Amino acid sequence: MTLQTHVQTHKLSPNASLCVSGFNLIGADSPAIEAMTDFTRVNAVTINTDETISEANARMVSRGVRLLMVLGGQERVAGLITARDILGEKPMQIASSRSSRPDELTVGDLMTPIATIDTLYLREILNARVVEVLEVLKKLGRQHILIEDTDPATGQPRVRGLFSATHIGRQLGVPVLGFDLPRTFAEIEAALAS
Repeated sequence: MTLQTHVQTHKLSPNASLCVSGFNLIGADSPAIEAMTDFTRVNAVTINTDETISEANARMVSRGVRLLMVLGGQERVAGLITARDILGEKPMQIASSRSSRPDELTVGDLMTPIATIDTLYLREILNARVVEVLEVLKKLGRQHILIEDTDPATGQPRVRGLFSATHIGRQLGVPVLGFDLPRTFAEIEAALAS
């Protein structure tokens, strides 16, 4: 069977320029929702509680993220783990207290459990601005904050997305690197002021 189509190929025009997206550009007064990583549009990067911290680190590196959602039984959120958790002093401290080696630790050993995770409700951030989210992150001293809403199919709470200081910085055109949160927030605030 031969497919009939009206679509034809052409050679690229010699004076073509590259379209520059304005989609990701935000400012202090932009709606906060524009800076949110929305898990209805982007798959969350996950890991299970029983996987090793080296597996978690490898997953973060391969996916270009600094936070993994940790899943427990029945694919429910058990917590989260960040690059800071894995690469900081926490593995050495826990391993030392257990008389074990850091490479023997699992994600469940290092994760931030669900009961201690701060969130923002989607319904509340729909009218918030980017600067307000940055103020919350700065106040908490956190790189990330989760967004919670209700699954319309089940009526149960779910993690809808997250805000990341690094992601917001990139959207502002600030090259944010490393784990120095005070410096990260200073760079972002400087970009907002200009």
